Amino acid sequence: MVNIIITGINGLLGQKLLEQAASKFSILGIDIHPEPFNKQINFKYEKLDITDRRLLTESILNFYPHYLINTAAMTDVDGCEKKKEQCWKINVQAVKNIVYAARKIGTKIVHLSSDYIFDGKNGPYSENDSPSPLGYYGKSKLASENVLHASDLDYSIVRTMVLYGAAINVRPNYVTWLISALKENKNLKIVTDQVGNPTLADDLAATILKIIELEKWDTFHVAGSEIIDRYKFALKIAEVFGLEDNFISPIITSDLNQTALRPLRSGFNVIKATTELGVKLSNIEEGLNIFKRQYRKMKS
Repeated sequence: MVNIIITGINGLLGQKLLEQAASKFSILGIDIHPEPFNKQINFKYEKLDITDRRLLTESILNFYPHYLINTAAMTDVDGCEKKKEQCWKINVQAVKNIVYAARKIGTKIVHLSSDYIFDGKNGPYSENDSPSPLGYYGKSKLASENVLHASDLDYSIVRTMVLYGAAINVRPNYVTWLISALKENKNLKIVTDQVGNPTLADDLAATILKIIELEKWDTFHVAGSEIIDRYKFALKIAEVFGLEDNFISPIITSDLNQTALRPLRSGFNVIKATTELGVKLSNIEEGLNIFKRQYRKMKS
């Protein structure tokens, strides 16, 4: 059986990859928690900090993976502005460590990146558009891409955005946060001037595995097939879940006084992924209805 390492296995995307790949691959999951969150699936797990080059290299050489999917990252964009050294260590140095070890045995890499490498002035973006990150998180993700570009490995960079889905013990994503807040009758101010493609984590995982299956080593934009602003998306979530939307009110990003700048007019053109990989990327209605079934099953 083909060996595959998934870093950040306890995260939303990591768990979706595990669910979809467990029957096809021999998996080593790596994360910083003492044990795996998903105990229903049988796989090898290691508690490991990927910023530790010696330990990571030892683990990779021992398992000898054909492929490594790097989902691990510091994604708190405001936190990255405040803790730049930690952000760089996790988002860039760890990727250097992965490349260092992978080069020894020719492991092929799929690395996750973000729309935050763009400034959000001219979206939707295609894969060949020029990056221009606004904040430190985006700069760190662009630097991580450049680590791979400078290597002589086979690799794919998968950029995504506004990821949502249901998984065990994961931190809230935009959709789960909104549902919880509406159920508690909290008043929510949601921005109207940030647009992007909400992305079902299941679709992203399936596309990553398709990249590996086809051995398509390139850069791909993988996100939902529909672009929407956060406010309209919030109203749609309320509608699909049968929740009151009168607690949701519109606001613009500048009124929030957030630490990190956000790309506003973002969004991805996903034609390359759908045509070259032959994948189906859900629109908003489809994605939310798939998610609703999973969410209710998990809560029952």
